[in-house]
Formats: sequence, structure tokens, C-alpha cells
Amino acid sequence: MSYIDGYVLAVPTANRERFQARATRVGKIFVDHGALRVVENWGNDVQKGEVTDLHRAVEARDDETVVFSWIEWPSKGARDKGNEAVAADPRLEPLPEEADLMDSKRMIYGGFVPLVDEKGV
Repeated sequence: MSYIDGYVLAVPTANRERFQARATRVGKIFVDHGALRVVENWGNDVQKGEVTDLHRAVEARDDETVVFSWIEWPSKGARDKGNEAVAADPRLEPLPEEADLMDSKRMIYGGFVPLVDEKGV
């Protein structure tokens, strides 16, 4: 059964292109180490709630956009092995132009076992 790593983070809106370049570069590293799919989603219609919401979850500022991402793995074992390999991969090191891209301390993430996986055509 597949396994999903999910992420939510805030990225300065002005950094969209730089974030996309880094996400593309890093996504390929995860795929090289066994990920089936890496999806990065730039917030487009992320509503603010009355009690809680994604903006509050990552303490997004007015000049930041919420990003929602996931990595699909073949299994939790493949994810554990893949994450270990990614962490040791020297290509993961941030490039100088990526140093101030985002505040990763406000990122939330977790691993998930799919319960429902309906697919259309």
C-alpha cells in the first residue's frame, strides 16, 4: 500500500519562481530515491477560517502564500529508506540563491496511510 508524506508551509509570495525551481530540483531527488510522485501546490483559493485554517497553521504573513505538497511512496518502508537516502544526498543542500527562500521552522508535515483513493478517468 502506498504511503503519503504531506506538507504545508508559507512561502513569501515574491519567491514563487524561486520556490518552484527549488521544488522541481528537490522533487527529482526524491524520485531518484524511490518516490512515485512529488506534488507541489501554490495556494490559489485558501480561505481564512473563523477558528483555524491553513494560514494560521503555518503562521502565514500577509505577504506569504500557503503551499500544500505531498510525496507519494510505494510503502512506508520505501519512504523510510528513501528519506534516509535523500537526507544523505549532497544534491539536497540548498543553493546560495535558496538561502532565504522560506522559513522551514513554520512548516508542518506528517506521514499518512491512504484510507480512500478514488480515481476517475
